Amino acid sequence: MEDELEDKVLYQTYVSNMKLMSKFAVGLSSLNSPVAYVWKLFRYYLLRPEVVFCGIVIFIFLLYLQAVDIWTRGLLGRIQATLGYSRSRASKLKLLDSSAGDHQSWEVTKEQSSAYAVLGRRPRMEDRFVIDENINSNTGISFFAIFDGHGGEFAADFAKDILVDNLYKKIIESTNIVKGNSPSASTYEGGSPYVNRKNQPEETKLENKENESNTALARRRESFKKSYSTAEDCAASKNATKETDVFTSKLNALIRPLAKDNMLNVNNNNGGNVKAPQIFDAKCYIENGKINFGKMITDEVLSADFKLVETAKKTTNVAGTTALIAIIHGTKLIVANVGDSRGVMCDAKGNAIPLSFDHKPQQVRERKRIHDAGGFIAFRGVWRVAGILATSRALGDYPLKDKNLVIADPDILTFELLDHKPIFIILASDGLWDTFTNEEAVTFVKDHINETGFGAKNLALEAYHRGSVDNITVIIITFKNGIYRISSSTSNSDNLTK
Repeated sequence: MEDELEDKVLYQTYVSNMKLMSKFAVGLSSLNSPVAYVWKLFRYYLLRPEVVFCGIVIFIFLLYLQAVDIWTRGLLGRIQATLGYSRSRASKLKLLDSSAGDHQSWEVTKEQSSAYAVLGRRPRMEDRFVIDENINSNTGISFFAIFDGHGGEFAADFAKDILVDNLYKKIIESTNIVKGNSPSASTYEGGSPYVNRKNQPEETKLENKENESNTALARRRESFKKSYSTAEDCAASKNATKETDVFTSKLNALIRPLAKDNMLNVNNNNGGNVKAPQIFDAKCYIENGKINFGKMITDEVLSADFKLVETAKKTTNVAGTTALIAIIHGTKLIVANVGDSRGVMCDAKGNAIPLSFDHKPQQVRERKRIHDAGGFIAFRGVWRVAGILATSRALGDYPLKDKNLVIADPDILTFELLDHKPIFIILASDGLWDTFTNEEAVTFVKDHINETGFGAKNLALEAYHRGSVDNITVIIITFKNGIYRISSSTSNSDNLTK
């Protein structure tokens, strides 16, 4: 009897609760109030199984887009550009073309070249550029560079200051050797303009004359020594380096089994470049009376990268930077590329000729190198090294550099200008190439080449209007009848500074 009574009590309680809930649900919808109306719509439309299922799918898809950073790589920028298209173009130009005090844009215009950089939709400017139509005002060598930093400004600043300074020193020394002058005829004062002896006091000029006479006498004596050979000296130093590396590798092979952990910093195939790259004298880059800019740039880039990584480790700075360098010497154009900044030439026929090729992880060569080093690439909106970095070569990025997943070896391409007779050259960071193809950029500049700045400013702003969300830096180099003519009075380099 007691069990039956308990069952009846539980049953009556359950029935009472269900009646109360049903009355509440039905009663709420029967009330003449906005809340009741909204609840009715919600129950009849939004809670249907197919609606709930589609909502869950859309929510998951939006989470995926946010996770892979699609919002910051073009999609959000294009949406913003589309929604804001009704605004006047003049107001946009006024917003971006602000004064240097706003740190929104930077502009340099010279005799045959121009540069324009814009902050864009990024919180800070990580691009740096160098534009110098005549190094030291008398070398006849023009130097242009773009450094696109990521993860901070430290690496781009380091490359602009250290790498460019070292290259300038080597270029000045090698040029003086080729001309038969003393290699130390011009000195570089670490970021300050080159010092010419014309501005020195009279006492210093007398000392220089004595030094010149002594140097000339020594040069005559050396000319009679058959054993003297710059090439042999450089070859000997390289061979010595190889022998040292072989000895070091053998020694590491003996030591490695004794290591109980990974604290020993050994140089193996899976590790980083522990040994600093050897730096050669300027004379080692002279071959048959000409400067080998390709070897010079390669050595200096690797050296600067080693110093950058060592410095970054001390401060735990994971920043990195790409590097795009162009040197014009006579009728030769030398382009060095590390990363995904890009150069394009417009030849006499109006064709777009690539001057560099982006280093992307999905490329067959780069993917194989990364896999051989024990790494992987993953798709996070774009293909990334270890799911992190969207370029497979860069300066800095020491966490990835230690495993050789990212390297700083530049690709060097040399062009004979007389064969192409170019109209202009475009050098730009990937902020431009996210919205422009090579052909589109060339066509755009051809329509604006006669404007102030040779179209560099208009091209950068157009990339912004098309939805680029990155920093945008553009350098335009123009040619007259296919020839790049520079005057000896051209001022020293201009760097993008903040």
